[in-house]
Amino acid sequence: MLLILLGVLIVHIIILILLIVSTAASAWTVGGDVNKDLWYNCLTNDLAYQCTPASNEDWIQAVQALMILAVLFCFFSLVAFVFQLFKLVKGGRFFFTAIFQILASLFVMCAAIIYTVMRTDDVPESRFGYAYVLAWVAFPLSLVSGLIYIVLRKKE
Repeated sequence: MLLILLGVLIVHIIILILLIVSTAASAWTVGGDVNKDLWYNCLTNDLAYQCTPASNEDWIQAVQALMILAVLFCFFSLVAFVFQLFKLVKGGRFFFTAIFQILASLFVMCAAIIYTVMRTDDVPESRFGYAYVLAWVAFPLSLVSGLIYIVLRKKE
């Protein structure tokens, strides 16, 4: 049982790291000399590296908010798991942790879907970057982690 709890804790920490990197990294869209993320659009030329703030369009602000919520809910879920690990009665389930983790997975899924549908292809050779891929990797991991928390029972 201890190994299962340790494994779930490690997976949870990995998911939190994936979400933080995905939210903060500057590679949601890459191509040519352009890097775009949730916060800045950066252009590299021979002389300089110039960044401008991301657009004020509603969809990018929704993606920003959803990714921040995903990080926060994943963190609160981790805190709740550690708290419940010591305070939960024998045989109890980690429902509170599971709810927060499943909500985090839904937030990151919604953010990635909105970004997929709404991003503009103003650079012909642009493609999705590693931060976008990390967001999609974090989604199933956090969903499965939340489902594991529902099934998991505390034993002495």
